[in-house]
Amino acid sequence: MIIQNQLILKPILTEQELFSLLQIIQQSRKVVVCAHRGPDGDAVGSSLAWAEYLMSLGKQVNVIMPNPYPDFLRWLPNSHIIQYYLRHEAAAQTVLNEADLIFCLDFNGLNRLQEMGAAVSRAKADRIIIDHHLNPDTAMAKMVISYPDKSSTSELVFRLIHQLGGFDNMTRQCATCIYTGMMTDTGGFTYNSNDPEIYEIISLLLTKGIDKDKIYRNVFNVYSVDRIRLMGYIMYEKLQFHAGNRASIFTLTREEMKRFNFIRGDAEGLVNMPLQVKGMRLSISLREDTERDVVRVSLRSVDDFPCNKMAEQFFNGGGHLNASGGELPFPLDEAVRTAERAIAAFADQL
Repeated sequence: MIIQNQLILKPILTEQELFSLLQIIQQSRKVVVCAHRGPDGDAVGSSLAWAEYLMSLGKQVNVIMPNPYPDFLRWLPNSHIIQYYLRHEAAAQTVLNEADLIFCLDFNGLNRLQEMGAAVSRAKADRIIIDHHLNPDTAMAKMVISYPDKSSTSELVFRLIHQLGGFDNMTRQCATCIYTGMMTDTGGFTYNSNDPEIYEIISLLLTKGIDKDKIYRNVFNVYSVDRIRLMGYIMYEKLQFHAGNRASIFTLTREEMKRFNFIRGDAEGLVNMPLQVKGMRLSISLREDTERDVVRVSLRSVDDFPCNKMAEQFFNGGGHLNASGGELPFPLDEAVRTAERAIAAFADQL
């Protein structure tokens, strides 16, 4: 006799929480969905999927982000509806002021919005956080839906739609956005992705007609020749090894970006490459921001090395165990010294 073990998605909200969320949504008419500055695949995918769900309920929905997302996400269904605060500040402020509900997706505090944070704070609308980062600012929202143990905010959006009874009417476009967010925030399901329910969710998304192979190609196989040359340059010329080849640092200057015709999104994934070295536990990327006088920091690790703790202690940031980020308000050479001090401080964990 063959016994099949059928997985059932565990609800993430209690009945009372579900009722409260439904009540807040039902009482709203004009809704804003916003995500963090420097939006990645999870921020964009979860926002578009949640916006489509809210529209299906008859809500007037605007999606606002502080600045543009990477070029390799432009193919996402309905991505054209996203507005950028830094490009159209007055119009975005008007939309925020007129909203009666604001969803804050994939960020845990208004500081992640930077310039847009003050505008969201001034808005009179109730705020709801949907996020998977540690330490959410509970004071900023009427309701906080935060699960740091989940792979992505896109996974949370799927679980919410499923629990709210919206799965049957989910479109292929919505499912595509959710899968893209889950895939990008787990490095193609190579980290933070051991929960069996993730793959049940994927199987359900596949029933909506998504083409997961095409999604992968659209995200990861669209590099320009310049981007490939930049990747080779960084790996050959810029990569520095530390702690007995268990940690690495590389830098990228504005001048180097100009040399390789850098476009938004070209830095995505570069920080993961040093982890292909046998025994490597930690990779740190230090990149001069193209818009502000700061150095953007990305950290990736394997196994139990705590990127999030290092980001909090040394880089004014945070994130997840194996993937975190931050920024430093001083020149690149000083940022390198800070990274070296961080590696030394965490040497016993490498």
